[in-house]
Amino acid sequence: MTTSTTSDNALHYTQLLTPDAVTAPLATALAECWIEVSDAGGAAGFPFSPVDPAEVAAALDRIVTGLDPASSRLVVATVGGAVAGWLHLRRDPHPLVAHWGTLHHVQTRLHVRGRGIGAGLVRQARVIARDEMALEQLRLAARGGVGLEEFYGRLGWQEIGRWPGALRLAPEDDRDEVLMVLSPL
Repeated sequence: MTTSTTSDNALHYTQLLTPDAVTAPLATALAECWIEVSDAGGAAGFPFSPVDPAEVAAALDRIVTGLDPASSRLVVATVGGAVAGWLHLRRDPHPLVAHWGTLHHVQTRLHVRGRGIGAGLVRQARVIARDEMALEQLRLAARGGVGLEEFYGRLGWQEIGRWPGALRLAPEDDRDEVLMVLSPL
């Protein structure tokens, strides 16, 4: 398994670079985190709860099978050996945009929220993107109306635009999709 790890009081961040780095128990823990966050209303890729565990497993499998040191990495936070959160960092391989990356599915388990784990994941992704992937900027799209603009803003991200009402979570509950950038890294 190819990983790099840092630690801070039993909090560990590990990046996973290849599909074989994701063991079956780890894949199960990542899926459980994604289901928990999504079912609680988290903006991590599945907006309608309850989510179908088979759909989550299939989406996770697509991420895992695409892991590659040059273009796709998972950053996983663990506390006491248990998955506390994770995110997906990707680079588009097209030469026109290969200098920037995107963050996807940033999430933390509910029982560890408020401990800086999500912010730590985003900071780790920034360092990896800059120092290991030679990226110049990161982008993301966040769901409006849940405080994510402020969360990312505290970490140095800037809002660069919005797609008004782009996300329909329920009848009469349309949310903006907020476009954000972190540049320079």
